[in-house]
Amino acid sequence: MTEPSEESTGKAILPLFPLQTVLLPGTHLPLHIFEPRYRQLIADLVAEVVPDREFGVVALRSAMIREVSGPEHVHEFGCSTVLREAKRLPDGRFDVVTTARRRFRLLEIDRVSAPYLIGSVEWVPDDKVATVHGDTVTRLADVAKAAHRRYCESAWDADDWTTPPDDGDIAALAYRLTADCLLPLEDRQRLLEETNPLRRLRIACRLLTREAGFLSTLGAVPMPPGELGEFTRPSNLN
Repeated sequence: MTEPSEESTGKAILPLFPLQTVLLPGTHLPLHIFEPRYRQLIADLVAEVVPDREFGVVALRSAMIREVSGPEHVHEFGCSTVLREAKRLPDGRFDVVTTARRRFRLLEIDRVSAPYLIGSVEWVPDDKVATVHGDTVTRLADVAKAAHRRYCESAWDADDWTTPPDDGDIAALAYRLTADCLLPLEDRQRLLEETNPLRRLRIACRLLTREAGFLSTLGAVPMPPGELGEFTRPSNLN
């Protein structure tokens, strides 16, 4: 995965897609689109009515929410994502793949300008952190990757997971290590909202270690990451 640097600042207008999941920068999101308003969103993205084919994903605060009428129904921090592939099915539904791009803070929701929600957002870059000795960063990265390996070994067969690529981008590593791990929504939201790259990596390490311990104790095996895509569905917000 290739994450852009989060140098962008300022505000933007984005179509919004509320989901019962948290999207992390650089990760891929397959979706099956069946609601009419979100079919229209995909059609607008394909036709490039929406600039750069970019829209925002925000996590619902409760699975009981069926209609988003204001910012209070979703988490304040979300992530934009770019449409990469779209296959229109004979009945008008879409199967799509998107790639998450950059974080934002949701400021306002517009429910009248389009069939789907429109959000006023401001981009959220990472903090500028003080220079850290290279050996310290390397050790932290190694500990986090070891925690990821323990999680995967506890969760899946060897053929069902691979070690994420590490190009030395410490800001992106926490996202890469947790991309396919089945963390609770609140934990993924915490990772998304953390703007200090080193602190985010430490959080990822703790979460992966905790989850690996749960799996080892309970003997439960979650679904392999390669099979998760077809079960990633938007919440029915009709």
